[in-house]
Amino acid sequence: MASQFSTNASVTKTILLPQEEAPAKKLRLTKPSKSAALHIDLCKASNPTDALQYLLHFARSSVEAESVEGVVRILLEHYYKEQDNSVRLKIASLIGLLSKTQNFNPESILDDTLNTFNTEKSHQVLAQLLDTLLVIGTQLPESLIVRHRLIEVAYKHLSDTYFGVRNKCLQLLGCLGNVDTPLNKDGQGLVPAVIGGSAPGVSGGVCVRDAQSLISDYFADQDPRVRTAAIKAMLQLHERGLKIQQTIYDQACQLLCDDYEQVRSAAVQMVWVLSQLYPESIVPIPSSNEQVRLVDDSFGKISHMVSDGSWVVRVQAAKTLGNMLQVSPHFLEQTLDKKLMSDLRRKRTAHERAKELYASGEFSSGRKWADDAPKEKVDTSAVNLIASGACGAFVHGLEDEMYEVRIAAVDALSALAQSSASFAEKCLDFLVDMFNDEIEEVRLQSIHVLRQISTNITLREDQLDTVLAVLEDSSRDIREALHELLCFTNVSTKECIQLALLELLKNLTKYPTDRNSVWKCLKFLGCRHPTLVLPLVPELLSTHPYFHTPEPDMDDPAYIAVLVLVFNAAQSCPTMTALFSDHTFRHYTYLRDSLSHLVPPLRLPGRTQAPGVSGIEGSGSVESAQLFLQQSLSRISTIHNLQDPGAQDLLNFTIRDLQRLGELQTELAGAADFSATYLRCQLLLTKALQEKLWTMAVPLCLKHNAMATAAAKQMLEETYKLEFLYSGLENRQVATIHHVRLQAKALQLVLTARTRRGVEPLISVCEKFLQEVESFQRLFVVELPHLQESFVGKLLDLSPKLSACKPGELVKILQTTLRQSGFLNLQLPKQVQRASATIIEPTGESDNPLRFTSGLVVALDIDATLEHVQDPHNTVKVQVLYPDGQSHVIQPKPGDFRSPGPHRHRLITQVYLSHSAWTEACQIEVRLLLAYSSSRLCKAVWSDSSTEGLQPAEGATEGTIPFGKPVKVFIMPKPARR
Repeated sequence: MASQFSTNASVTKTILLPQEEAPAKKLRLTKPSKSAALHIDLCKASNPTDALQYLLHFARSSVEAESVEGVVRILLEHYYKEQDNSVRLKIASLIGLLSKTQNFNPESILDDTLNTFNTEKSHQVLAQLLDTLLVIGTQLPESLIVRHRLIEVAYKHLSDTYFGVRNKCLQLLGCLGNVDTPLNKDGQGLVPAVIGGSAPGVSGGVCVRDAQSLISDYFADQDPRVRTAAIKAMLQLHERGLKIQQTIYDQACQLLCDDYEQVRSAAVQMVWVLSQLYPESIVPIPSSNEQVRLVDDSFGKISHMVSDGSWVVRVQAAKTLGNMLQVSPHFLEQTLDKKLMSDLRRKRTAHERAKELYASGEFSSGRKWADDAPKEKVDTSAVNLIASGACGAFVHGLEDEMYEVRIAAVDALSALAQSSASFAEKCLDFLVDMFNDEIEEVRLQSIHVLRQISTNITLREDQLDTVLAVLEDSSRDIREALHELLCFTNVSTKECIQLALLELLKNLTKYPTDRNSVWKCLKFLGCRHPTLVLPLVPELLSTHPYFHTPEPDMDDPAYIAVLVLVFNAAQSCPTMTALFSDHTFRHYTYLRDSLSHLVPPLRLPGRTQAPGVSGIEGSGSVESAQLFLQQSLSRISTIHNLQDPGAQDLLNFTIRDLQRLGELQTELAGAADFSATYLRCQLLLTKALQEKLWTMAVPLCLKHNAMATAAAKQMLEETYKLEFLYSGLENRQVATIHHVRLQAKALQLVLTARTRRGVEPLISVCEKFLQEVESFQRLFVVELPHLQESFVGKLLDLSPKLSACKPGELVKILQTTLRQSGFLNLQLPKQVQRASATIIEPTGESDNPLRFTSGLVVALDIDATLEHVQDPHNTVKVQVLYPDGQSHVIQPKPGDFRSPGPHRHRLITQVYLSHSAWTEACQIEVRLLLAYSSSRLCKAVWSDSSTEGLQPAEGATEGTIPFGKPVKVFIMPKPARR
C-alpha cells in the first residue's frame, strides 16, 4: 500500500509539474474578480440599505487600473436597475472616485457616464453626476473634444430648478472653460472660439465672451449659493489665465451689498481681482461728472466692508486691503482717520451756484437778509468720492470685537506700511496701541508687524513707554518678540536709551530666564545708538572723576547687560573708551573670551588688537575661504583610485584643513563640514581596503578584520548624517551619498562572507543588496551618466551577470570592484547648511543638585535654539542618559516649537525625570536628537509612482543622530519618607 501511495504521489507530481511551469501561470491574476465580487454583492442586496452597505465597503478597497472599466460597467448596470435615489447617488460618486485611479484613462467611461443624464430625474443625483464629469474633465485637460462635450452638458442643465445642479454647472464652466483664446483690440473676446477649444468635428458652442456673460447672469440668481458659485466660477477662470472683462465691475460692486455673507465675501475677492487687472481705469462716480481710478474706487468699497455685519466678511475685507498696494496716498491715509476730510465731497463754488441761479431766472429780491450769501450746505447732488464707512476703516478693524478681524487688520497695516514710509509713520500709534490688546495672539502679531516696519520709523518717548510696558507680560513669547523688536528699533533721545535700559533690567530681575534675550537686545541697542549711549557712560559704569568707585560683581547679570550695551556702543565711538576705568578693561577682556558673540573686538588704548581679527572679519575673507574650499576639493579630484600611493595622506591633510576652515568661517561651515565628512568616509574605505587584509586568511588578521567592520559601520552612520543633517542638497549630492552607502554595504557583505561559513546565510543578504542596487538605479537614473567609472557604474555594467551568479561569485565581484573603482568627486551645491542645536537652559554650570523624591517626577526646563532644522516638530527629540545606563527619549509637543526667524526655531519644553533613590548626587546628560527615516525622504524627494515598490528595500531604515553639545545636570533622587 505504501508503494501504491508513493506511485500515486509520483504520478501526481508528474502531472502537476507541467502545470507549474506552463505560461498559464498568468491566470493567477485576481484583478477581474473585483467586478465579479461587486456584482455578486449587489445581487445579494435585498433592499437599498444593504446595497449602500456593500457600496460603502467597496469604496474602502483599492481597485487596479485594469479593473476600473469593468467595475464601472457593473456599477452602471445596477444604476439603471436601482430605484432608490441614495443608491444611485453613491454609484455616481464611486464612478468619480474610480476615475481618479492612477494609470487609468477615464475617457473610456465618459460615454457611459453621459448616457445616465438621459434617464435621470433626481436633482441630487444629477448634481453628483455633474461632479463626476468635473473629475473626469480635470483628469483629461488636453482632450478638447471631451471638454467641449462636458461644457455642453453644463450649459444644458444651467436652467435646472435645483441649486446644486446649477452650482456644479457653473463650476464646470469655471474649471473647463478655454483660456487660450485671443482677445480683440477692445478686449471683448469677439474672436469666435468654442469653450474647450476648437476641436475637429465639433461645431457650435459658446464663445469666451458669452461664457463670461453667461456666468455673470447668475450673479443675480435667486439662490445665494448659486450667486456664490457664479462668482467663484469667474474667479476660477481668472486663476486659469482668462482676463476678466471690466464690464462686470458694477455687478461685483452691487454684490457687496448682498444679504448673504458668502456672497459678500466672494464679491470682495472679485472686486480685488478687477482692481489688480484694471488699476488705472477711470470709473465714474454715480450721479455726477466726477471720476476716480478703479483701484481707488474698489479700495473705498472694500474698506467699507470692514464694517460689515459678518465677521467672516470683515476678515476677508481686512486681508484684501493689505494686497492693494497701488491705491492713492490720500485714500490710504483716510483709513486711519474717522473724521471725513471735507466730507470727502466735491462742493460747488459760489460762482457755480450763482450761475445756476442765473440760468433758472431766480435773483435776490432784497427783502431777506443775506439771501444771496453763499451757502456751504451740500445738497443731494453733491458727490461722495469714497464711502463714509471707508473713513477710518483700519481704526474700525483694530477695534473690532473679533480678534480674527484685529489680526487681519494688523497684517494689512504691515503690508501697506512696508510699501509707504509716510503711511508707516502715521500707523505707528495704532500699532503701538495694539500692544495692550487682551488677546495674546493679537499682541504678538502687532509686535512682529512693528518689527517688520521698524526701519522706516523712530519711536518717541511716549511710544517707547507704551512698548516697554509689555515687558511685564507673563508670556515668554511676547517678551522675546519685544526684545527682538527693540533690537531693530530707532529711538530719538538719550532718555529713551535710559528708559529702555531700566525696563530691561527690571525684566531681567523679574524673569531671570530672559537673560540671553535681554543681553542680545542691549547689544543691538548699543550698536544702533552709540552717540546716545556716550553721555550716559559715567552714570552707567558708576565712575567718578576724582574718587575710586567699588568694582562691580562680574556674576551680576544686570552688570553684564550694562557692559554689553556700552561695549557695543564703543565699537562705533572711539572716544568712549577714555571713560572706562581699569576694572572695566579687565571685565572687557573676560567678557570678550566668555561672551564673544555679544562683545565685539575694540581698539583699546595701549592694547594691541588680537592677531587675526582683522583678517577673519575682512570683507574679502569669505571669497578667499570659498576659493580655498574649491582648491581643496580640486586637489582631491586628482585621486583616480583609492589604492593610489599617498591617497590616505592627502585625504588626512584635506580633512584637517576643511575642519579648520569651518571653525574660522561660519558662512562656509556647512559646506566645509559636509565635504570633510564625505572625505572621511572615503578615508575609512581606503583603510578598510588595505592589501594586507585581503591577502591573508581571516584567523591571521582578526584585528584588521575588526577594524574594517568598524569602518563599514561608521561609514553607514556618516552617510545618514550627510543625508539628513544637512539642508540645501541637490539630487546630485544625494546620489553621491547613496553611492557611498552602497560601498559600505558591499564592504559589510564581503566581510560577512569572509567570517561566516556556508552559503545559506549569504543568500538573503545578497538578494537584499541586489535590490538596493536596483533601487539606486531607478531612483537616480538621471545621475547615472556621472557615475560611469564609480563603484555603482561598474556594478550596473555587470548587472546581468550579478543576478545569475552564486553568492560566492557575487562576493568576489564586489571585492574586486570595490578595490578597482575610481574616486567619485564631490560637487558642492550653491548653499549647504548644517543643522545645529544649542541648549540654553539648563546651562550645566550649577553644582546644586536638583532634589526630588524617588518614584516621583521632577520637571526639567529645556530651552534650545535650532538652526536649519527641517520639520523640527517631527524630527527633534530630547534624550536623557542616566548614570546607570538607562536612556529615555522624549518627543516634544508641536506647541513647544517657535519660529523667531527664517531657518530658526526655538524649543521651550519640559522633561520629566524620575528614578529610584541614589546615595549621592550624580550627573545626567541631556542632548537633542534628530530623527530620520529614509522612507520619508524617498516620498518627499522622489514622489514618482515607480518607487513605490522599492520601499521595503530601504524604507524601514530609521534612527537618530545626536546634534548639538550635550548638557550635564546634577540630580539627587531622595528616598521616600515613611
